Amino acid sequence: MAEAKITSLDVARRAGVSQSAVSRVFSGASASQATVKKVRKAAEELGYRPNILARAMITGKSRIIGLVVAYLDNQFYPIALERLSNALQNEGYHILVFMAPNAEDSVDRVMEELLDYQVDGIVTASVAISNDLTARCAAAGIPVVMFNRGQDGESISSVTSANYRGGYKVAEFLVSAGHQHIAHIAGWEGSSTGRDRHRGFADGLAAHGLEPLTVVEGRYDRDLAAEATLKLMSRATPPDAIFVANDHMAFAVLDALRNRLGLKVPEDVAVIGYDDVPLAAWDAYDLSTVRQPVNRMVDATVETILGKIGDPDRPAQKIEIDGPLILRGTTRNPEGRT
Repeated sequence: MAEAKITSLDVARRAGVSQSAVSRVFSGASASQATVKKVRKAAEELGYRPNILARAMITGKSRIIGLVVAYLDNQFYPIALERLSNALQNEGYHILVFMAPNAEDSVDRVMEELLDYQVDGIVTASVAISNDLTARCAAAGIPVVMFNRGQDGESISSVTSANYRGGYKVAEFLVSAGHQHIAHIAGWEGSSTGRDRHRGFADGLAAHGLEPLTVVEGRYDRDLAAEATLKLMSRATPPDAIFVANDHMAFAVLDALRNRLGLKVPEDVAVIGYDDVPLAAWDAYDLSTVRQPVNRMVDATVETILGKIGDPDRPAQKIEIDGPLILRGTTRNPEGRT
């Protein structure tokens, strides 16, 4: 005969506390350290595991946040997702990660699955969702926050770096360093981040009476960025500086310039990336780049999604966080600037 299933009431009796105290401990709600210690000890001795799905059916809250990400090749996203996961887990939430190719039908299909899991909220990282699905999430009472991607309209919250301002800073710096033939290997025009960085860069050059030597869509792909670099440097008038829309592509640009073309950086051509992932500071790359303030972006995302879960009527927020231009060895400094 099968053994009787251990219940929270059994744990409460063993620990000498109320059944509601056991529920508070395993739901992450407020409980004293003494109570937590007694309940955890009793649960371990009895072999008790809480039934999270059953609790979700009773309370209507799963304590699960869905994370949807398009790809992890870009070194920025594993770092950001790790910190997002840790921050949400510290708030007592479980994390459900789904990968979704950055195409509307794929993203919508994944989002539909998350709705079936009755998640309390959804964070999307560098993916866009359709307006129809945005409305469905709202109707289901499931808040959505977009991380490192914006979307037109006022119905959905987003947290990004100040991408337009970042692109503008790059243009101002390169002009002040004496560059005249400045190319841009852009991201993907289907993403708000790529469009905003491109637009800020173009406007920054225009403020000095210049325009990009050429703009190539790199689609955040290393191979496309390397191929674009070879074509750029074979022009009759090659660029004397290249602004690359993220570090992931910029590393490929540097490899192509140094290893395939035998050029010196920044003597022959300067390079600036965007993100400031840890690899950018390694001696092998020493990449000048615009820093995405990932910690502040994560904090803002967690505060926004939890705030919306706690108050469904809270208005959507569009949060932009400015990050500095980090100067390293792939650029030459204007006179008097360090």
